[in-house]
Amino acid sequence: MLTTPDATLLTSLAISIVPSLELTDFDADQRLLELPGTSLVIFTSTGCASCRWARRELPGMGLAIDRLCWVDAGENGGLVQRYGVFHLPGLFLVRDGQFFGALQSRLSRFELDSAVRHALVLEPDELP
Repeated sequence: MLTTPDATLLTSLAISIVPSLELTDFDADQRLLELPGTSLVIFTSTGCASCRWARRELPGMGLAIDRLCWVDAGENGGLVQRYGVFHLPGLFLVRDGQFFGALQSRLSRFELDSAVRHALVLEPDELP
């Protein structure tokens, strides 16, 4: 088995089911407004063990979403403030440019899919 950083990246990409992209203070609004379908926006930090687990496991879970959108909370304080992120990982749902709020869920496929379904029946709002 390969254990180099490149091999680890290739392995994680090979098992990814849901596409992922990185968002920043500079491009998040424009991209989220333009993206069709359902995006799970996840605020993480490199020093957070749960965040590292989420980055490794969520792409392969087969969640009922169109994409994962990652935000490095340490590098994007504007988004952290606007979204009101108080804990990491912070999970938020956006569909077709509309904001469906924060998700309160364990990081398991069943609970995340249930939280997504529940959020999508609520009245959407504008992006923060």
